Amino acid sequence: MTTIQTSAASIQSGSSGSSTSSGGSDISSQISRITSQITKLTQQLKDVANGSSSVEDKKKQQELIQAQIKMLQAQLAQLQRQQAEEAQQKQDQKQGKIEGVNSPSAEHQIDIYI
Repeated sequence: MTTIQTSAASIQSGSSGSSTSSGGSDISSQISRITSQITKLTQQLKDVANGSSSVEDKKKQQELIQAQIKMLQAQLAQLQRQQAEEAQQKQDQKQGKIEGVNSPSAEHQIDIYI
C-alpha cells in the first residue's frame, strides 16, 4: 500500500500545475511530464502484478493505478487538443499575414478622396 500512497501524492502534486494557455513550451513540458507519469504508473502496475501481496490487495492496487492512468490520459488528451488548437491559430495567423493585401486591416487600407 505504501507505493500506491506515495505515487498518488506525486501525481496530485504533478497535475496541479496544469495551467490554461500560457504557451506552447509549457504545454509541451506538461505533456512530457504526464507521459513520464503514465510510464511510471504502468511500471508500477507490472510490479504489483508480480508482487507478493494477497490477491485482494493486488486487485485494489491495480484498480487504483488504472484509475490514475485514465485520469492522466484524459489530461494528456486535453493538452494535446489545446496544443493542436494553438498550432492551428498560429497557422491561421501566418496565412493572414501572407494574404494581408486581400484581408482588410488598418495598415492595408487606401483612402480615396473624390
